[in-house]
Amino acid sequence: MFSLFYPSLRTLLFQMDPETAHHWTLKLLRSTPLLPLNALLGAHVPAAPRRVMNIDFPNPVGLAAGLDKDGECINAWAALGFGFVEIGTVTPRPQPGNPKPRMFRLPQAEALINRMGFNNGGVDNLIERIRQSRFKGVLGVNIGKNANTPVERASNDYLIGLRAVYPWASYVTVNISSPNTPGLRDLQYGAALDGLLAALKAEQQRLADSYGRYVPLALKIAPDIADADLPTVAQALRRYGLDAVIATNTTFSRTGVEGLRHADEAGGLSGAPLRDRATMVVRNLTELLAGELPIIASGGIMCGADAAARIAAGASLVQLYTGFIYRGPALIQEVVRALR
Repeated sequence: MFSLFYPSLRTLLFQMDPETAHHWTLKLLRSTPLLPLNALLGAHVPAAPRRVMNIDFPNPVGLAAGLDKDGECINAWAALGFGFVEIGTVTPRPQPGNPKPRMFRLPQAEALINRMGFNNGGVDNLIERIRQSRFKGVLGVNIGKNANTPVERASNDYLIGLRAVYPWASYVTVNISSPNTPGLRDLQYGAALDGLLAALKAEQQRLADSYGRYVPLALKIAPDIADADLPTVAQALRRYGLDAVIATNTTFSRTGVEGLRHADEAGGLSGAPLRDRATMVVRNLTELLAGELPIIASGGIMCGADAAARIAAGASLVQLYTGFIYRGPALIQEVVRALR
């Protein structure tokens, strides 16, 4: 029923500025009772359990970070049928993000460009939202650095974030791949990556000892890492014992959107044009990691077949963002059924 209704709702939303539509959708989800939401949508998503990172997932389809940066609708996402919910990216201190406008639709290509810049209310605000939600499902928390923190001190911000969210998260994602924070992607390479991962793994062990509970760490990488550099990243993931890798974030590339309105806007491109590159990164990582840690696939998953191709390439779980915006909640059920 809702799958018939969503195209009309999308028409209304697409008449709004993208960021206004985003906030309106979050407000709608916050105000909708969970039981009807689950009865209409979540109850129709079949069970498809997976065990990944020693976590039991009711199904392998998650909400990608970015749609709910401040954890405003955690229970609603689960009621829609998502098997896990990743909130954030959250930074230690609140920050407004980049100047508006900063989000653009490219509907002819089923794509978005955003340069949001980690706009969020800060980690203390996020933790209060998690506490109030009393959420019992699988919750990922995506952490980043503040824009005014120098890259050479980025580890401090990530450590603050990890310590703060550790008691509340099922797993924690380290976001060093957003294209919208200057210098952030430099952390994906060389000594900067080594230093960050060493510090985070040491703190993870300390926190596990303190809380008596091990919370896995995932690293989210960019699709724009050159094929020649990917082996070095994979070696670092294995060397430091990361628990998962999320592939991929948005891309600087404009392949597939050339000449379209907004194609020249700065920011990260997501959606259908990212499909092939994101799948290739998953396939390459599968070979390089040799099964030592799981891959969570994100980027350009617009239908069940896209998700199935990502699993065939070696991913264990998938996440939706732009596909969800274009297709709505019906996509969750379609993808879960494709992966059963």
